[in-house]
Amino acid sequence: MTVADRTLILLRHSKAEHGGGTPDMERPLSPRGQRDAEAVGQWFAEQDLVADLVVCSPSVRTRQTWETAAEAGAEAGDVWYDRRVYDASSDELLDVVREVPEDATVVVLVGHAPGIPALVGDLAVSGGGSERAWARLDDGLPTSGIAVLSFTGSWAELGPEDAVLEDVLAPRG
Repeated sequence: MTVADRTLILLRHSKAEHGGGTPDMERPLSPRGQRDAEAVGQWFAEQDLVADLVVCSPSVRTRQTWETAAEAGAEAGDVWYDRRVYDASSDELLDVVREVPEDATVVVLVGHAPGIPALVGDLAVSGGGSERAWARLDDGLPTSGIAVLSFTGSWAELGPEDAVLEDVLAPRG
């Protein structure tokens, strides 16, 4: 049995305010979203998870999700804001992940639905990993949803069904 040497954490941004004339890129977190983003940060701290790299959509709500999580205890060696993550498909997100430096072992990707939930389904080996995580994923990946995937190999070569679904959760504040 091979032990996974890489962890990819897919994080769907926390609950945002409704549009109301605000351009989609500029929608901020709602009060509930702010509380949930704090709970995400607390979860990272409780797990002693330190990301080598966070790759985040540049939208206001995704930036606020990560920044609020970081204020609540989430840690990262570096944070990149990448326009390609905004409104990206699963394939487009996978292209971004494949460009992650090989020395990163724990990477967090902060993005949007439907791309983030679709990427979980595409990368995870069907039926492999945690039965509980798969059961939770049956209900979809809600705002503030976290999917933890592990795999062995190179970021550049990561492909469909190369990862194991370790956990799915949605911390709530």
